[in-house]
Amino acid sequence: MEIGTKIGGRYKVLALLGTGGMAHVYLARDLILDRDVAVKILRFDFQNNKEALRRFQREALSTTQLIHPNIVSVYDVDEDDGLQYIVMEYIEGTDLKEYIQQNGPTTPENAIHIMSQVLSAMALAHQNRIIHRDIKPQNLLINKENTIKVTDFGIAVALSHTSITQTNSLLGSVHYISPEQARGSVTTTKSDVYALGIVLYELLSGEVPFDGESAVSIALKHFQEEIPSVRQMNAAVPQALENVILKATAKEPADRYNTCEEMQRDLLTALNPSRLNEAVFIPEAMLHETKVLTPIQPATPVETKAVPIVEEPEEAEESKKNERQNKKKKSKRSILLIIFFILLAAFGALLAILWFNRPPEEVEVPNVVNQQEAAARTMLTDLNFVIGDVETEYNPDVAEGAVIRTNPEAGEMQAVESTIDLVISQGEEPVELPDYRGEKYADVRSELRSMGIKVEREDVYDDSDLNTIVSQSIAPETEVIPSETTFVLQVSLGKQTFTMEDMAGYSREEVERFTDEFGLDLTIESEYSADVAEGLVISQSLKPNSNFSAGDSVTVVISLGPAEPEIFIFSKAITIPYKAPTTPPRNDNGNSGNSQSESSSAEVEKNNHIVIYMSDLDHQMTEVFREFNITADTQVALNFRIREGETGAYRVERDGEVIMEEMNLKE
Repeated sequence: MEIGTKIGGRYKVLALLGTGGMAHVYLARDLILDRDVAVKILRFDFQNNKEALRRFQREALSTTQLIHPNIVSVYDVDEDDGLQYIVMEYIEGTDLKEYIQQNGPTTPENAIHIMSQVLSAMALAHQNRIIHRDIKPQNLLINKENTIKVTDFGIAVALSHTSITQTNSLLGSVHYISPEQARGSVTTTKSDVYALGIVLYELLSGEVPFDGESAVSIALKHFQEEIPSVRQMNAAVPQALENVILKATAKEPADRYNTCEEMQRDLLTALNPSRLNEAVFIPEAMLHETKVLTPIQPATPVETKAVPIVEEPEEAEESKKNERQNKKKKSKRSILLIIFFILLAAFGALLAILWFNRPPEEVEVPNVVNQQEAAARTMLTDLNFVIGDVETEYNPDVAEGAVIRTNPEAGEMQAVESTIDLVISQGEEPVELPDYRGEKYADVRSELRSMGIKVEREDVYDDSDLNTIVSQSIAPETEVIPSETTFVLQVSLGKQTFTMEDMAGYSREEVERFTDEFGLDLTIESEYSADVAEGLVISQSLKPNSNFSAGDSVTVVISLGPAEPEIFIFSKAITIPYKAPTTPPRNDNGNSGNSQSESSSAEVEKNNHIVIYMSDLDHQMTEVFREFNITADTQVALNFRIREGETGAYRVERDGEVIMEEMNLKE
């Protein structure tokens, strides 16, 4: 199945989560409800098997009825182009198998907490007449909150009925198979109870009770060998808790718990003080072992016949003789009886001598391991033992204040009033945590886990190198108890990156708002543009859709609008010719005036009246540029200011007549 494929037009495949004996499980996104889901798809080699398909669909549909906080919810069951699939709740965490591999044997308290959740879920399943048939740690999911979710209900039914010869597929489950399943007998709810007992054993010991080179050899051990003692693997396990395992994994189903509720009730009281001295559980089947009896032989019948008695003289004499012999025998018996009583008295005297000279009485040293010191002292002194030296040492497997071992050891025979030395646990040895900042997370995690410390990771964006530790929840040089410690490490994801937006058309205010939000170092430049309106972005140095981090620099060019055309300034020198008047001056009456009037009129007649018109950036031809009189040829400089691409012009009138004109002037 390729990543990105849409199943049923709704579930987009994001990643492969795992592969099982008959199905593949993918992480997918529900495009309608916008949530992550787990999609289990039946393997291709089962797609054409009608019996497997029928059981797969029936069991999957029946599982949708199971609504329980410790059961993975089934959202959908459907088919897409021949692919049978189940859509389930996605649990972010790990399975119990990996949890055990990472953490090793767990404490009795934690084992009870985990198994109580599983038993609660299985009780509901059994009430709905659903037998799991494949209980194993791989099918028990656990999240960060230590919440258990049971999954894979009913899938093993199709496998066990159609592919019993697939040894490699069954190998993952054969470690938890019940004796009746191994023999091919009918599977019941008590088969699930057996598997739950094996899971509890593995939680407390860190390993399965039966292992071998092949699935067949392991299956044989389930109904031929007794389960090993979990207390030999984990001394912290009390007998009452081991009894839960022994009863759940009894070879005969009749000796097991009748229901998961019954097993749960027994499990929850296993650590009660009232069950501290509980005897080892022995199944009924072992109490009623078959005895071979010697057959009684019937007596052989003796045939009797009636014989007539005839009294004869010779026989009478013989009778008297026998009577005398009987008297002698009685006399001998009396003598023997007297001798017997004499010997009996002598023997009694000998026993009395031996009794008063017997060696001191010996008593078996009791097992006080895991008992608190006060309780251990009481148990030993009640048997007339004397407490000797008491030493202490660290021990992670024995509670603080409890007995680690005795000398002599438990089970040895010792004379009363003998001295018994005790070694008392100081609990788990504390360790000092160093400063891990700047170190690689993977290396530190391995080190801490080997010490038994639970590690949690928090990812943060930072300038530090990728996957290096930025900070730690516990200060350096602090002493902690490993099993009681959760160590939170903040780990660098490197600089946080963002996707650059296309800011074309942004205003300056919008640009500044964006760069301030993401911590960009902004430089604004301006230039003219005939295509982009004034005040809007023309271009940016960081390309749209590229990645950037806070602190990066970006240059944005904002439009000044269309550029002003270039102004050219130049001068045009012209010479205006003077024209002398050709007629004498006359007054209005045709008479010459006095001398003063005549002199003034002559001066006016000698002047040429000049008007100049000019066209440039500052003037128009319709407006007078200059107006003056001349009495001789006069040179004038015309200063033009012309826009690029435009031209200038001028026109000169003398006494109302155009005498000079020039158009399309350029620099």
